[in-house]
Amino acid sequence: MSGLLTSIAVTGVLPILVFLWPAPPKGQKKTAIKVSLAKAVTDIQNGEAVQFYAPKTPNSAFIMADGGGDNAPGDLAFGGFLVKDDQGKVRCLAINCSHLGCSVAINSTKKSFDCPCHGSRFHFDGTVLHGPAAYPLSDLTWRQDGGDPNSISVDGIILGF
Repeated sequence: MSGLLTSIAVTGVLPILVFLWPAPPKGQKKTAIKVSLAKAVTDIQNGEAVQFYAPKTPNSAFIMADGGGDNAPGDLAFGGFLVKDDQGKVRCLAINCSHLGCSVAINSTKKSFDCPCHGSRFHFDGTVLHGPAAYPLSDLTWRQDGGDPNSISVDGIILGF
């Protein structure tokens, strides 16, 4: 009797598990994504930010390392900023606003990132300057690409074909 009940339960539950944990799409894999910058990392001045986007061929995205609000570790971003603060420390930030995920833009005169959707503003270090966002911008894990001063590698994912 218990064997019959177990087989019925397994037969009924297994097909449902496929929908809860689907297989990744064909061609999807985590990898470092090489990105070209408008200027060399060493040429970025203190208090300056350079914007970049994930390559579209192949279709790819960056993986957020941390975050809060609408951004969480592991969420995807399709663009980012390489920022050098006033002390010369370089950070890589995701383009997504932590309030509702809109793409923020560089405000060079105010040295901030501004969200056009609901008015949130962020310091160049990613912290909130003005809400409604309650959490800072997410960091992206990056490293200088050894051979090319105008490129970096950012942890990301190839989304498939």
